[in-house]
Amino acid sequence: MSNVRMRRAQAAIVALTAGALALTACSAGQKQGASDDGARRNAEKQRAQIAFGDAAASKGPAEPVAGAKPGGTIKVYQRDTYAHLDPAQQYVSDMGTLSLLLTRRLTTYHLDNSGKYTVVGDLATDSGQKSDGGKTWTYKLKDGVKFEDGKPITSTDIRHTIERTFANFISSGPTYVQRWLADSTDYRKLLKGGPYAGKHLPKTVLDTPDDKTIVFHFKKPVGDLPYALAMAGYGAVEKAKDTKEKYDRAPVSSGPYKIVPGSFKNGKGITLVKNTNWDPNTDISRHQYVDKFDIQFSVSYPQSTQRLMADNPDNQAAISFNNQVDSASMLQVANDPKIKARSTSGYQPYVGVMNFNMRRLKDKKVREAIAYAMPTQAILDQYGTPGGGELAGSYISPTLTGFKDIDPYGKLKKPMGDIEKAKKILKAAGKSGMKLTYAHNTATEPSKYSVKVVDNLKKAGFDVQSKELPPDTYYDIIGKTDNQFDVYPSAWGADWPSALTVLPPVYDGRQIQDGGTNYSLYNSPETNKEIDRISEVTDQKKAADDWFALGEKILKEDLPQIPTFYYKQIQLHGSKVGGVVNNDIISSIDPTKLYVKK
Repeated sequence: MSNVRMRRAQAAIVALTAGALALTACSAGQKQGASDDGARRNAEKQRAQIAFGDAAASKGPAEPVAGAKPGGTIKVYQRDTYAHLDPAQQYVSDMGTLSLLLTRRLTTYHLDNSGKYTVVGDLATDSGQKSDGGKTWTYKLKDGVKFEDGKPITSTDIRHTIERTFANFISSGPTYVQRWLADSTDYRKLLKGGPYAGKHLPKTVLDTPDDKTIVFHFKKPVGDLPYALAMAGYGAVEKAKDTKEKYDRAPVSSGPYKIVPGSFKNGKGITLVKNTNWDPNTDISRHQYVDKFDIQFSVSYPQSTQRLMADNPDNQAAISFNNQVDSASMLQVANDPKIKARSTSGYQPYVGVMNFNMRRLKDKKVREAIAYAMPTQAILDQYGTPGGGELAGSYISPTLTGFKDIDPYGKLKKPMGDIEKAKKILKAAGKSGMKLTYAHNTATEPSKYSVKVVDNLKKAGFDVQSKELPPDTYYDIIGKTDNQFDVYPSAWGADWPSALTVLPPVYDGRQIQDGGTNYSLYNSPETNKEIDRISEVTDQKKAADDWFALGEKILKEDLPQIPTFYYKQIQLHGSKVGGVVNNDIISSIDPTKLYVKK
C-alpha cells in the first residue's frame, strides 16, 4: 500500500491546505452556476450504482455537446506542474484530468449529457465479461483504435501496459490490479523488474490468446475490475515506444490530443494539439472540439480566480481544469450572478478526519471526550462554506454507493463542540487533566483552525501540547508507527465510487507499517476479517451496503477517528468557454466536452 499512500500523501496534503486534489469519485456532474442544494441532490443521484456498460453502451461516437463548434484555443490555468506524464505514474487528480485527453484505457467512465455515469469499454468493446465467479475477466479490443503514430493498439500493448507496472521505476501509480493478480501486497515478486528482460506474467495470470483479447485470471473473486481499469494509471502504453523512465516526459498518445514535442516545461506549461489518429467512432466518452490547449503552470488559486472573475478579453477563452475558487473569493462568486453563472460546483471524494492514535489513546472514553469536544465547524470554516465543504457524520463520502446520513457523535447538531459532555465523559473516566499531544501542519488553514481545536480540548479538561509539523513531510511524520502524537488531522478519498477504496487502506490493521495509510494505527481482528469477506463480494450493491455498515460499526464501537467534513469545490471559467460540466469521477472540470464559443 506504500504506493497508494504516496499518492494520498501528495493529494491529501493539498486537501489539508487549499482544497484536495483527488482522482476519483464525487457527486454527479453539475452544470453552470450549480447551487449547493443541487450539489447534494446530485450526490444522492451519484450514489445509485454506476452500471457496467455492455457493447451497445460502449460504441462511439460520443453524443454531441449542444452548441459546440470545432476550433479555437483554450488557455488553461494550473497551479501545479504535472509531476508525471507516464500513465502508470499518474495518481493525483490534476494528472487524472489531463490523462482523459491523452490516454485511453480498457474501460472509462462515460458521463452523458443528462449527467448519468456508466463504466464503458474505452479501448475494449465493453466493460468486461466476468466468469468463474469473478476470478476471470475477458476484454476484446475495438477495431480502429490507434496510437498517435498510427500503430494499431493490440493485446500485446495492453499486456505490456499491465506488466510494466511491476517494474521498480513505476512507483507513484495505483497498485490494485497488480496486487489482485499477485494475490499479495508484495506484487513485484510476480514479475521482477517488469517485462523488460523478456519475461512475462504466466498465461494463468494474464493471457493474450490473440491480438484482440486480454484475459485476467485472479485467485480470488474481483468485483471492481472495470472501475480499477478506468484509472489513469492503467492507460495504454505502446510497447515499441516504451523508453522506461524517459517515457515520463514523452508519452505516446492514444486519446484525442497529443503533446507538442518539447512543449512540456517544469513550472511553465505544456501544449496539446489534436491527435489525427484518434477515431471518434471508437470513443463514446470524448470529443475533439478544441484545436489547442495552452496549459500554463504556477498560477495560484487566487490568481486564477481573479483572472476568471474579471473575464477580460485575455481570459474569456480560459479555464482551469483543477484550480478552485480560493476561499477568500467564495462569497463574491456566490453573490455576483454574472460570475456565478460561470461556475461549476461539486463534491470531492475526500472526507476529513481527526485521527486518534490507538496505541496511545487506548481508553475509548478518552477518544469520545475528544470527539465531542472537536469544533468541526471551525475546521470547515477555514475552507469556505458552503462551497468548500459540508459537515461530516460518517467516514464515507456522500458520493459513494451505500452512503447514509448518520451522526453518532452529534457533530451536525453541535458542530462547534459539546464541551460540557466532553468534560463529563473525561471526568467519569478519571482522566481530567490528562496530557494530550495534538499535531497539525503549518499551512494557513490548519494553523487557524487548530487554535480553536486546542482551546476546546483545554476547556474539556485536557492538558494540551500543540505540535506544528511542516506540510511537505506531514504525512511522512504521522505515517510512522511510533509517532508521538495523540490527535492529528488527515483526509482520504475513494479511488472510484466504492468504499473498497476507503475502508481497507485506512482501517485494515494488517497494513500498519511505516509509510502506511492506517494513520490511527487501528487494528481490530474482527474488522480485518470483515474486510476480507466484503472484498470478495461481487454483487456491487450488497458490497456497498456491507462496506457502509462496517464503517458505521468502526465509528460507533471503536472510534479510531472522528469525521470533520466532506470536501467540495467551486471552479470558474471564461465566458467564451462552452461545454463546461463538473465530472465528479475525476473531481474536476471535464476536459473532453469543452469548446470555444464563436
